[in-house]
Amino acid sequence: MEKQVVTLAGIKKPTTGFNHIVKAGNFIFLSSQLSTNLETGEIIKGDIQKQTKRAMENIKYLLSQCGCSMDDIVKAVIHFKNPKDRTAINEVYKHYFTPGKEPAKVSVLATSPIEGIDIEVEITAITS
Repeated sequence: MEKQVVTLAGIKKPTTGFNHIVKAGNFIFLSSQLSTNLETGEIIKGDIQKQTKRAMENIKYLLSQCGCSMDDIVKAVIHFKNPKDRTAINEVYKHYFTPGKEPAKVSVLATSPIEGIDIEVEITAITS
């Protein structure tokens, strides 16, 4: 199995030692996605629902560029700052999956090192 870094035109290349998308065999690994503009890298502030939606939309876009859909996600790891936000996060999150095809999920309380970010979502998906 060979590692392949996937780069996309129009997406700002990270400068802190990571890639948004890495493919290995039939697996797609996304670095944690947050409430950012993928083109500019700008942080998009907002409440937890807005941040969750933006992170999920980034994930949806990145996967689509690899020929995948949200239903191809096999595992999601959600890092979030405030335990009181769990219900609001799940309300947004669940709308991105076909009922019965949701991935395995881990939720972790953690503070992002990026100011203004309250949630990060890490994804592993599979391609055909």
